[in-house]
Amino acid sequence: MALSPLNQRRWRNFRANRRAFWSLILFGTLFILSLFAEVIANDKPIVAKYRGEYFFPVYRFYPETAFGGDFRTEALYRDPSVQCLIVTGGREECWDTPEDTMAEAEKTGMVAGEKIERGWMLWPPIPYHYRTINNVGAAPSAPDGKHWLGTDDTARDVAARVIYGFRISVMFALIVTLVSSVIGVAAGAVQGYFGGRVDLIFQRMLEIWSSTPSLYVIIILFAILGRSFWLLVGVTILFGWPALTGVVRAEFLRARNFEYVRAARALGVSDRVIMFRHILPNAMVATLTMLPFVITGAISGLATLDYLGYGLPSSAPSLGELALQAKQHLNAPWLAFTAFFTFATMLSLLVFIFEGIRDAFDPRKVFR
Repeated sequence: MALSPLNQRRWRNFRANRRAFWSLILFGTLFILSLFAEVIANDKPIVAKYRGEYFFPVYRFYPETAFGGDFRTEALYRDPSVQCLIVTGGREECWDTPEDTMAEAEKTGMVAGEKIERGWMLWPPIPYHYRTINNVGAAPSAPDGKHWLGTDDTARDVAARVIYGFRISVMFALIVTLVSSVIGVAAGAVQGYFGGRVDLIFQRMLEIWSSTPSLYVIIILFAILGRSFWLLVGVTILFGWPALTGVVRAEFLRARNFEYVRAARALGVSDRVIMFRHILPNAMVATLTMLPFVITGAISGLATLDYLGYGLPSSAPSLGELALQAKQHLNAPWLAFTAFFTFATMLSLLVFIFEGIRDAFDPRKVFR
């Protein structure tokens, strides 16, 4: 679908802002890669071949019995015995001496006198899930060839947790920003357009709602219902939507008596059409000016709650929890550096992108 001339001009203005444009490309690349975190960092092979049949452990559950084992629980693919079963085609001797059996099978390719096709496994670039506890000796351990960013205090791979934590943080911020913006813009538009008693009642309600201690509410809800991602999203939206209301309200109060609005009313145009088709586009510059603060505030708020222990479940990959570990383990500076550079990169790119979007929507700014 072709863009309208107005949107084409906005896109040209955004592309002309090279800092915003390249920030969008870099951030988009990082976010798209994080969406495929399961094939980048996982303790399960992406694909495995066993006796001529292909398996996809990253996406499907396979019991150990599917590879000639004894248990119906999910196969532990990092276990040398399970790896031996897959590679050798299910030799029973794998349970006794898996290393020797694998070496023997590589020479003979035989199982119980039967010629078989050797199996193989394709592992992700980082062969650790964010929950995988590794045998690294003393934890946290420093970066090395196996763990590119080291491990945390429970011997979990930091690089894997950063990838998954980046995805959760961005998804959380995007969902909160989108829903909060829709509610806040709609509430501000109603206040500013109708004014009078409607505006007065809304303002008093906002004053009461804004004075509610959100942290205490989060603590009480989590104590009763337990910590979860969607509960945290709902509570954050509940207290975050007033952020844009004041700006939108001011723009609608200013624009509701403009000549084109009066002319539209005289022609019988409905209030909804006037509000969202005629006035709202002119209020977008002020609205987009606030969006970087909303989205970075959502990311920072999630990290703060995780840092304080009132955010995501303890097992979830969290950048705030990584920052807490950095504070608790000053002898492991790689934790602090990783947390700092991840936050700095993510927030800087988002601010640059929304600055470019704001300038693209501003009719007074033209880039060449």
